[in-house]
Amino acid sequence: MTAATHSSSSSSFPQVPDSPDAVLAGLDPEQREVATALHGPVCVLAGAGTGKTRAITHRIAYGVRAGILQPASVLAVTFTNRAAGEMRGRLRELGAGGVQARTFHSAALRQLQYFWPRAVGGDLPRLLERKVQLVAEAAARCRIRLDRNELRDVTGEIEWAKVTQTVPADYPAAAAKAGREAPRDAAEISQIYGLYEQLKRDRSMIDFEDVLLLTVGILQDRHDIAEQIRRQYQHFVVDEYQDVSPLQQRLLELWMGDRDSLCVVGDASQTIYSFTGATPDHLLNFRTRHPHATVVKLIRDYRSTPQVVHLANGLLNQAKGRAAEHRLELVSQREPGPEPVYAEYADEPAEAEGTARRIRDLIAAGVPAGEIAVLYRINAQSEVYEQALADAGVPYQLRGAERFFERQEVRKAIAGLRSAARFGGNDPLLDDVVDLPSQVRAVLSGNGWSPEPPAGSGAVRDQWESLAALVRLAEQLHLSRADAGGKAGTTASLSDLVTELDERAAAQHAPTVQGVTLASLHAAKGLEWDAVFLVGLTDGMMPITYAKTDEQVEEERRLLYVGVTRARLHLNLSWALSRAPGGRASRRPSRFLSGLRPGSAAAGTRGAVGGAGVERGSGRKRGRRGPVQCRVCGRTLTDAGEMKLMRCEDCPSDMDEGLYERLREWRVGQAQELGQPAFCVFTDKTLMAIAEAVPGSEAELQQISGVGGRKVERFGADVLAICAGEEVGEADEED
Repeated sequence: MTAATHSSSSSSFPQVPDSPDAVLAGLDPEQREVATALHGPVCVLAGAGTGKTRAITHRIAYGVRAGILQPASVLAVTFTNRAAGEMRGRLRELGAGGVQARTFHSAALRQLQYFWPRAVGGDLPRLLERKVQLVAEAAARCRIRLDRNELRDVTGEIEWAKVTQTVPADYPAAAAKAGREAPRDAAEISQIYGLYEQLKRDRSMIDFEDVLLLTVGILQDRHDIAEQIRRQYQHFVVDEYQDVSPLQQRLLELWMGDRDSLCVVGDASQTIYSFTGATPDHLLNFRTRHPHATVVKLIRDYRSTPQVVHLANGLLNQAKGRAAEHRLELVSQREPGPEPVYAEYADEPAEAEGTARRIRDLIAAGVPAGEIAVLYRINAQSEVYEQALADAGVPYQLRGAERFFERQEVRKAIAGLRSAARFGGNDPLLDDVVDLPSQVRAVLSGNGWSPEPPAGSGAVRDQWESLAALVRLAEQLHLSRADAGGKAGTTASLSDLVTELDERAAAQHAPTVQGVTLASLHAAKGLEWDAVFLVGLTDGMMPITYAKTDEQVEEERRLLYVGVTRARLHLNLSWALSRAPGGRASRRPSRFLSGLRPGSAAAGTRGAVGGAGVERGSGRKRGRRGPVQCRVCGRTLTDAGEMKLMRCEDCPSDMDEGLYERLREWRVGQAQELGQPAFCVFTDKTLMAIAEAVPGSEAELQQISGVGGRKVERFGADVLAICAGEEVGEADEED
């Protein structure tokens, strides 16, 4: 790894460079070219893992430190609060803390709030946080019934229409022209969309798309306001430029006016949000619009091993279309690592269990749980992996869960640290500790932190991991100050840590929490891990069934490319030949892997499925023969919950209600004792299946789906005792 290597997990708090030239230290030649190109339009084509954020933050910092850019005159925009927070943090570290780094929506909302009284008068309408409820009301008033999935999809269509600046009346024609497969009749969506807009106006509300639309409207109509913003912001940087929508591009043009001090950064091969209106055309047409632009390509990949990069390049070599014509051939800068592992399983539960076993082995070999991710195409795939990881005793976190700084234990811990910073002289806990990490450990010991983590993967472990992240942050701050202490002679204090936490909370820049990440491929964009498991890679899921056109299929390929390039070292790709245990093995591995996985032929030719180098995962030990059928009506079951019960959800149940309640009571005690959520002991469906089957032996108990050998070992005696009507532990006492 060279000095240019820079990952999100690298140590925080580096020493602030003491000169403009020091800002450039450690950049590779192409990154340095980006950092010193401070005039005129600049286009940076940056492949995955090539240090694009590093390049553009050093560009801004170099311009500020050299006196060429005034911090307050620079606006850097990106697409997520996390990315904006990371950018602000890096700029602070480089001595350019006065630069504005925001999302498009955040920057527009700030301007809208400031200029609304002058441009329109009165107070800005209230921001609608979730539009689904209002869309549901609009549909009901139109007498159109939508189920939950249709409601979500219609809401997505309305969002797409707004970011492409399509009014309700024009939606049917625009959707047809764009080749969109609408979830309902286009005329119905147009009707719902129109009434949704009317309801917002009646209630003086705006949604997130309106924030951009209204800002664009004000800047178009009020030249005085537009000029005031242009006097404020004279230099623009846009990250992830391949993801801009037509509406965001229009807003950017209005911000800039007739100036050309613009730097855009993107990669057409990572365009994966076209369903929201994003298009790579603005990136691909940049040189046409700006013939004299400086164009720099970043292709040195500092993230992934040559083996991972080889697979990523192979994926794009088979790509078609305009974005593929501009693909970047990455060159890994890392030492060689293990080859990607391909694994084939009989069914989805077996794939999940096999993945959990591999993850457990990696953790045992020293890979931190927080450096492992399981990535899938749709969120509905997560449940079987949650269950498998819980069964294996592996901690995990769902991407998109509660924000770090909003967690109750984190808020309480920061309040305790703030109090200790102010009144620590009177706290006997701090009498015998001097350095910052020791002080933090002493304060947090009263909040549940201990040197060793609790067992299990439930709420208690989640809370401990949150507090442990604060301890690690204190250790990083202490070390960074100690490294600089020779010159500055200062050490980090509790007050410094509290200040840093406040800044991170404002930026939503959370420290790392240890736990395997479960996330969709879309949610994984911009993140990276030491080990990545890409699961469910079958035709119909990757590419997804509803990807019909060539461009839609190519976007699916780019989505897989994004998944592959999230991995630094270990990469596992797997698929299952059937959905359920005993099902027909009718699935085939993703066509995108043809010619890449061992034993397969190149795309367009017939080749072997599996073959040398593809591991065959074992099925479940208790695997059933043939399809699973409802024991009441005989219908073939496909839902995982129904298969556990061995009957349709709606079919009559012969469950012993009293036994079910006793099992639930027992489960509560077990979960508390283990410090795990209740479902990690047994899910509700498994308890219902036990209460219906009333097993009398370990062999009968193990036949129930959701009860594996490990759980029989751990809980079997208790469950069988409860099923026999005994008090738990009663037989042991009599013996």
